[in-house]
Amino acid sequence: MAPAREEAEARPGGRPRDSALDEAIILATRARLVRDGYSLMTIGDIATDAKVSRPTLYRRWSTKFDLVVDALDYGFRRQRDAYTVDLGSMEPREALVEAVRRLDPAYFNPDAMVLMGNFAGEAIRTPELLGILREHAVEPRVGLVENVLTRLQEAGAVQDGIDKHTIATMCFGSYFAAFYRGESRDDIPEAVVSVLWPAISVRKAPRKRARATS
Repeated sequence: MAPAREEAEARPGGRPRDSALDEAIILATRARLVRDGYSLMTIGDIATDAKVSRPTLYRRWSTKFDLVVDALDYGFRRQRDAYTVDLGSMEPREALVEAVRRLDPAYFNPDAMVLMGNFAGEAIRTPELLGILREHAVEPRVGLVENVLTRLQEAGAVQDGIDKHTIATMCFGSYFAAFYRGESRDDIPEAVVSVLWPAISVRKAPRKRARATS
């Protein structure tokens, strides 16, 4: 039997959609993506997990693909909401450390590495999913580091000639390397920046001592 809130939603009269119900479906979808992957998960399983009927789900998302797009975007939006530190108020090196920390796919969702791996595994069957992964989960993260490096260049803290795209990509890749090597990701931001900073920062020339007069 459908839940009371679902029955109420089906009545005419222009009732607004239940945002809590939307979120339950999204969360059920994200959990199924981790456990089953895109190809194996079904709308029926998601509806059961979210405790809604299929018609209720289909009124919101007409296809599994559309639902997955929103489920992935949900995760990144929640991750952005979790950022509480203003990078503009930090010292240059610390701002880069925090930007690298926000590259972490598992910053908000501890299952993110598995989730992203499942999307990559669909590259042959459903190549569009990899495009969604790039648009919603990869480029915003990598772009954040590139933007921080640009601001640090404008502030005179970082050299003008650096390859920001490659630096950001390498930082992003460090999390996948740690995952596959079975290492903790907690120390990655500081460890990565400790290697990068001496190579990309602008070193201020030491002050010349005034000559003593005779």
